[in-house]
Amino acid sequence: MDIFDKVLKKMGPIGQFASQIHGYFAFPKLEGEISPRMVFQGKERLVWSLNNYLGLANHPEVRKADAEASARYGLASPMGARMMSGQTDMHEQLERELAAFVGKEAAYLLNYGYQGMVSVIDALLDRNDVVVYDSESHACIIDGLRMHMGKRFVFPHNNMASLRKQLERAETLTKQTGGGILVITEGVFGMSGDLGRLDEIVALKKDFNFRLVVDDAHGFGTMGATGAGVAEHFGVSDGVDVYFGTFAKAMASIGAFVAAPKDIIMYLMYNMRSQVYAKSLPMPLVVGALKRLDLVKKHPELREKLWIIANTLQQGLISRGFNIGNTQSAVTPVYMNGDPVEAGNLAYDMRENFNVFCSVVVYPVVPKGVIILRLIPTAVHTLEDVDYTLYAFSQIKEKLDNGVYDTGKFVIAS
Repeated sequence: MDIFDKVLKKMGPIGQFASQIHGYFAFPKLEGEISPRMVFQGKERLVWSLNNYLGLANHPEVRKADAEASARYGLASPMGARMMSGQTDMHEQLERELAAFVGKEAAYLLNYGYQGMVSVIDALLDRNDVVVYDSESHACIIDGLRMHMGKRFVFPHNNMASLRKQLERAETLTKQTGGGILVITEGVFGMSGDLGRLDEIVALKKDFNFRLVVDDAHGFGTMGATGAGVAEHFGVSDGVDVYFGTFAKAMASIGAFVAAPKDIIMYLMYNMRSQVYAKSLPMPLVVGALKRLDLVKKHPELREKLWIIANTLQQGLISRGFNIGNTQSAVTPVYMNGDPVEAGNLAYDMRENFNVFCSVVVYPVVPKGVIILRLIPTAVHTLEDVDYTLYAFSQIKEKLDNGVYDTGKFVIAS
């Protein structure tokens, strides 16, 4: 069989709808300056789908730092991988500042969050080790675990009784293999917005010998007294052995980092294949990240504004009878009942008639019959934005409940 013939017959669970959703529900183009109001298909929309938590994407100091660094260094510098010819003082400075910010001895810059997490897992584990992970872990964790040649045990999301049982199984197995145990979870779960129970997981170290990796992509910069993440929020930073953060959310940029004890970081620097064999993070991104981190540290009012918007939005949704699940973060999911066609028509109505743009999530990402509209509040949204969005949501909920969107086909494709 021709490989192309095979793949084109199996477009995948989402790709099978490509002819109906491409360019509108999938791969939409938001144009203009990054802000709460952007242009989609020629019309201005109120946007709730950008992970620009602190509003740094267009902060004047950030734009100035990015532009000056690009003019000074260009996008090519430094050339080569860090190990070979891509090491600079600025890379090392950013690593020191990141490590200090999250309370670790050392840190290592990564080109991307997704590939970085895959590579961290690959580097830390061998076939004798057992990994135990939360069932709702991000795809980057799952893909990293697919590379693991040893045993992996999953526990239902945030189920501490099950985690204990899986640790007992892992402990029994590692006595035979001579390996170690690695627990992996997230700080903020990006779809539901709830927090990994890091305090309870760390407490299990009294009974079991394991190391803990936390992916805190959505928590870094937004959670905790200083923005150092969910471990800071729970007061258990010392119990997190490997802390993983990205620049793609609160920092509004590209790149990531891993922070841990100094000797572990040195090991990762020499064994993470995604970095050993990849070009160094370009200098403008490094300089820009230093400026962003400085703003995160010096301007807590950005985080305070984010939480004013997030809390007002979430409380407003709850008061209007919406189900936002167990979110404890800025991530705001709105759970509704309906099939993919209803979800598509609802989102179309929201975008075209109310000019509100947010992400819509349906099966197979979530169970059949469930619709999630995910809103990401930011420090640059206004209370007026919140009020209007609450009005719009009340209108579409009434229509959904009355079966208006149950047309049997996508409006956008009709």
